[in-house]
Amino acid sequence: MTLLKVTAFRTIQRRLSSHPPNIVTHRFMSSSSGTLVQTGNADRSKLIPFSSRLRGGRALAQDVWSIYNAANLPADCINLGQGYMNFPPPKWVTDAADDALKSLLPNHYSHPKGRIRLRNAIKNFYEKSFNRDLDVETEILVTSGANQGQYSVFTAFLEHGDEVIMFEPFFDQYLPSVTFNGGTPVYVPLHPQTDAVTPNNSNWKIDFDELRRAITPKAKMIIINTPHNPVGKVFTREELEKIAVLAEEFNLLVMADEVYDCLVFDGKEHVRFATLPGMWDRTVTVLSAGKAFAATGWRVGWLIGPPSIICPTLAACTRIVFCSNSPLQEAAAAGLEQAAERGFFENQLKEYQERRNVLLSAFDRLGMKYSHPEGSYFVLLDISRVKFPEDYPFPESVQGRGRDFKACWFIALEIGVSSIPVSEFYCEEHFTIGENFARFAFCKDEETLRKAGERLQGLAKYLV
Repeated sequence: MTLLKVTAFRTIQRRLSSHPPNIVTHRFMSSSSGTLVQTGNADRSKLIPFSSRLRGGRALAQDVWSIYNAANLPADCINLGQGYMNFPPPKWVTDAADDALKSLLPNHYSHPKGRIRLRNAIKNFYEKSFNRDLDVETEILVTSGANQGQYSVFTAFLEHGDEVIMFEPFFDQYLPSVTFNGGTPVYVPLHPQTDAVTPNNSNWKIDFDELRRAITPKAKMIIINTPHNPVGKVFTREELEKIAVLAEEFNLLVMADEVYDCLVFDGKEHVRFATLPGMWDRTVTVLSAGKAFAATGWRVGWLIGPPSIICPTLAACTRIVFCSNSPLQEAAAAGLEQAAERGFFENQLKEYQERRNVLLSAFDRLGMKYSHPEGSYFVLLDISRVKFPEDYPFPESVQGRGRDFKACWFIALEIGVSSIPVSEFYCEEHFTIGENFARFAFCKDEETLRKAGERLQGLAKYLV
């Protein structure tokens, strides 16, 4: 490393390894007058024990987002790790947010179900793809982002010890949300078959015998994420039909996380799980304004499902947040109302395909393998050929984890492009499946992606 990089790294290392000192204060006793009097020094930093539920689901562990946070990396490092956009939502959507903020009613509480304008917009926008009429009172629920909607479903339906089937790699928020609500995660890995010259995401396969063995009498729910984060896989109709057979056989509630439904590439078919025969009655579909309109900080999402799922979830949701952000619900409604006439989602899809191609061309020039993404805005790069020095000064935070943690740290510091190690999205038993991959996000403007692609060519000298 250059002297400048060594200096920057040591600064970063100090930040990651430092901990706030124990809070040392005085011990107090009650005097005869009823006041507290000082009697000596004592550590009062852990007076009140926290809930045991925080001990599961990696809730207290230093997560991948804090390790690869921009504050811990060189200031000029290009962030392709975290899946947020560096471009704004469409102006006509933000204009609608401005209009709502200048109005009276959108600045006050909404109905816990969501503002009626947004629920009507959801009904009109999604009825065709769900092949059914949707009831805005009993089959649609607006939530404070898709994640909070999922959490409310877990709260509404999980009893202590209920098992939840999760395909690996999994969106990391699933795990603590399940365990906080008493559930037990059961992991079924997607198996990458990357021997092809140009692997694609359909090469990440489900072993259906393995899936069947994972379903026990305690199983209550299965989570299906399509298009998939982080793989970018779009589950095929055949795969989903096989899952549907098992869901019916074992009476499973199905959470269909379809927040990337508007980002399906190359003419692939996105199949809504709820539209498969018999699946509407046991499926809750999770969707997101943040993903749809490049507004991830707005925290507006929605659930679509039968009254038997939506009504209990509403009861939980009402006690968690009561209602969601009112003015931004109005903006999301405007987005859905005008999307068709503006050709918004068709144009956005083309733009994302161009962004994807910019990043993939950089990997092609390097001769590195990747899983060609069919959906979402993530691509998994095979980093098994990246060779870094064994004595490289890695911070303590990446020690003892998958090899991908070190590779991603090395690439961020030496190449100046950050990514996310995929083993983070696996259980300890299966993490070796993911440690050959790094997740790169292409939800960035093309100029940023081109600059990142140029920097990534520097990896060539580290490939074996």
